[in-house]
Amino acid sequence: IVLDYVINQLKHSKLIEKIIIATTKNKEDDIIVEFAKKNQIEFFRGNENDVLDRYYECAKNFSSDNILRITSDNPLIDPTIVDDLIINYQKISCDYASNNLIRTYPIGLDAEIFSFTTLEKACKNSILPSEREHVTPYMKKNSSIFKQFNMRNKIKVPLIRLTIDREEDLELFRTIISRISERPILMGNILELYNNEPKLFEINNHIDPLEGYNKSTKYDKE
Repeated sequence: IVLDYVINQLKHSKLIEKIIIATTKNKEDDIIVEFAKKNQIEFFRGNENDVLDRYYECAKNFSSDNILRITSDNPLIDPTIVDDLIINYQKISCDYASNNLIRTYPIGLDAEIFSFTTLEKACKNSILPSEREHVTPYMKKNSSIFKQFNMRNKIKVPLIRLTIDREEDLELFRTIISRISERPILMGNILELYNNEPKLFEINNHIDPLEGYNKSTKYDKE
């Protein structure tokens, strides 16, 4: 259901040229490949832990000049935010663009774009396990190498958590999709629900937004 929502939200983008699911070669991910085939979505299978290599090989396989990265744990990704980022990336002509270098959007509405050249450089030079697992840390850390752009939100919003890592996240997601009838679900729809019923969003606000990344940096020291 979560991956299905990610795809259906992104299908409302006016500027995405092609959606590709980059999954692993693991047997348990055969179900994702079946989902892709059934829905006629392109897919690529690569390394489980070296996600950076998986992205690089996938981009090479599809001859992609520019790559938009949306993670599969963000089922409420707003296609209008994605399109805004694409427009800015094209206009500014940078190596890496995102809306989370400085966070002004809710957690889970994250999007990143980078060129194939940027991805190739990152793949060749990233050494730390956290850089390999999370794809873009090397690009973010090296502003002297890569021309960066951070898209700031035009309005001040609460940085509520809309990503899915824990049971509480899934529960909030189910609540949101049952309370909001519009499709796609946009940031404005979620903020309206938040303003009307803020208590709903307290269920997962104790979770550290950098939990996954911080876990992987522990291996950097080994």
